Amino acid sequence: MTDATNPEAAAVKTSIHKIDARTKKRNAAEARFKAYGIAAIVAGLLMLLVLVTTIVGNGRGAFQQTFVTLKVELLESKLDKKGNREIADIKKVSTFGYSPLLKNAFVSVNEELGIETGLKSKAMAGILSKSAAAEMRDLVLSDISQIGQTVEFRFLANSRVDGYLKGRVTRDSIARDKNISVEQLDYVDQLVAAGVIVKKFNLDFILGADASDQRPEAAGIGVSMMGSFFMMLVVLALALPIGVAASISLEEVAPKNWITDIIEVNISNLAAVPSIVFGILGLAVFINYMHLPQSAPLVGGLVLTLMTLPTIIISTRASLKAVPPSIRDAALGLGASKMQSVFHHVLPLAAPGILTGTIIGLAQALGETAPLLLIGMIGFIASNAPTTVAEGLLSPNSAMPAQIYEWAKRADPAFYERAWGGIIILLIFLVTMNTVAVLLRRRFERRW
Repeated sequence: MTDATNPEAAAVKTSIHKIDARTKKRNAAEARFKAYGIAAIVAGLLMLLVLVTTIVGNGRGAFQQTFVTLKVELLESKLDKKGNREIADIKKVSTFGYSPLLKNAFVSVNEELGIETGLKSKAMAGILSKSAAAEMRDLVLSDISQIGQTVEFRFLANSRVDGYLKGRVTRDSIARDKNISVEQLDYVDQLVAAGVIVKKFNLDFILGADASDQRPEAAGIGVSMMGSFFMMLVVLALALPIGVAASISLEEVAPKNWITDIIEVNISNLAAVPSIVFGILGLAVFINYMHLPQSAPLVGGLVLTLMTLPTIIISTRASLKAVPPSIRDAALGLGASKMQSVFHHVLPLAAPGILTGTIIGLAQALGETAPLLLIGMIGFIASNAPTTVAEGLLSPNSAMPAQIYEWAKRADPAFYERAWGGIIILLIFLVTMNTVAVLLRRRFERRW
């Protein structure tokens, strides 16, 4: 008897168009797995949104700064008592000699605008940054013909006034603050209404140098950006050729034996070594033994080169392995030597992966802080950006991540705001470098 004639067997047959319980269970499991994946993507995007919102919200204030515009009478009796316009005599007047001129400028502003305040001239001038007198002195020394005239200057307001106009400082929060008073804030409100105090884009934050704890409103990240730039030049000049040469040697030339196996294992292990270990190595070798200048971008670049080399070697070897063996065999079959097949055929085809790995390694090095702490590239206040390559490599400097760390640990809220602003600039650099990596890969990618 066959199934066709067996009524019981015929009864259990089902159509392929009908979904049974087992199929429903499998489809439900697949739907759940898909939902888990979508939930993971949504959670990641939400976390990214929170991160970006937090960084931008806390750091955008660093790109704006409060300025006070004053017309200052540069009295000859204060700045050039001999009246001979000799620069040597004018330089003898310190910033203390310029302070009375600032106080007089506020008195003149009050008379001109009809502002009434019970503050003394010293308290009125106290809303300015402590760098105001020094800024005015520098401008006068750059052009001594201004002495005896009334000149309009634009000064930085101090960090408390700047924070007040940005909402970071309130009248309640300054109850025990010795640096600002409620009466001064009332005076600030009157000057804002009169257009004397305004908030403008702070280009000095992007181009300027770090500042002391006494004048956080003057701090900038520009000089440390130059320090990071010169470090990346060192890393690029050393890590790329050494890493590519080592990869070619291991992948294309060296025989496969226990020696190369040990080298490969050590390279893989070095890629996982904490970055601070490389900082200790740099301190011991480059500074203590070779006596290279401490805090110099050259030393920082050498340390970051050691840290980046394993990443570049691993990515370059992966790119070389991805080139089909038929390319090598075809080149050798046409009479090319081993080196010709590598440099004329294999290396150009592996170039997109090599460039991508190199840029990712540079981006990783750009954000490192721990190695730089040990070689002293932190907390250095540079007044001017380097003007030559030699000065940029050998002069003491800081780096963007180290500068951000330094600002974050300072007490004044203005430095904390600048730390977030520095993170924005650092992320812009990192996103740009990764975008360049993607574009280079697409530009040089070849199909075989």
